[in-house]
Amino acid sequence: MDRRVPFDHFDDHCPAPARQHSFARLGVVRTVRRWFTTLIELDIPRGLGSSSAALLLLGSVCYGVVKGEHGPDIVANLQNICDDLANAAGFGIAEVALTGEQEITRDDILKTAGITEHTSLLFLDAAQTRARLLTNPWIQEATVLKLYPGRLRIEIKERKAFALWQKDAQNALIATDGTVLSPTIAPRFVNLPRVVGTGAEALSPDMLALVARYPAIAEQVEAAILIAERRWTLILKNGVSVLLPEGEPERALQTLVKLDREKKLLSRDIVLVDMRQTDRVTVRLSDGAFAARDEALKARAKAQKAKSIKGTET
Repeated sequence: MDRRVPFDHFDDHCPAPARQHSFARLGVVRTVRRWFTTLIELDIPRGLGSSSAALLLLGSVCYGVVKGEHGPDIVANLQNICDDLANAAGFGIAEVALTGEQEITRDDILKTAGITEHTSLLFLDAAQTRARLLTNPWIQEATVLKLYPGRLRIEIKERKAFALWQKDAQNALIATDGTVLSPTIAPRFVNLPRVVGTGAEALSPDMLALVARYPAIAEQVEAAILIAERRWTLILKNGVSVLLPEGEPERALQTLVKLDREKKLLSRDIVLVDMRQTDRVTVRLSDGAFAARDEALKARAKAQKAKSIKGTET
């Protein structure tokens, strides 16, 4: 049986759902045909294809550079090319004048600044060079001047070695602002004051400056220990420990100076002077001194007892 139906009788013989599906399919076909025709008739400007290809290639290269972390290498290569061109044009660095260096060498300064024999003056970034110099802990201040056509001037101000800082059985050389200058101690610095403890590198300048006001004590100090980041204990060269209070340490130092001057306190056979209390000073004798004192007290008590017995008999 022939199931074909003339198109003009389609609505009369097709069920409603079938008619809707057919109409939808015909609509999609017409839409695709219309868009395809538009694309074919589109007038593409000359060179747009080449430009798009170039942008696609550039994007791929950039993605590869970022993904492979080659950015620094590319920048360094570009810098080298620029420096070579500038040097060829007469803008190389013919002279580097340094001032202010004492503890660090010329080679160390140039290496830190990133200056080599291929660096050109034209493409040298003075601000960036200064920032590199300040990464060296010895350098507190730095100035970089470009004097065309081929002279570079670098002025630095160094930090001063101040004390030896001990923390967790490790020693370091520090400056007055607490900056660690070096993890190793050169022989010329071994006689600097020694400070010990967490936070001592930052708080020691004020404490040692206070102690320096009393030369009779300062010349005897071997180390200063910061206790719980709150108070100081001074270790004297003869082994005596002086426990200073958390508040008013200067008052305690004044008392200590007076006792040493009048009683020769620090010359006695003692191991500790506790000055943490405002109303009294406590002294701890050495083992030998304690034993001698104990024997002396026993001898005195025995003599007094014998004298008392003799007096009773009389």
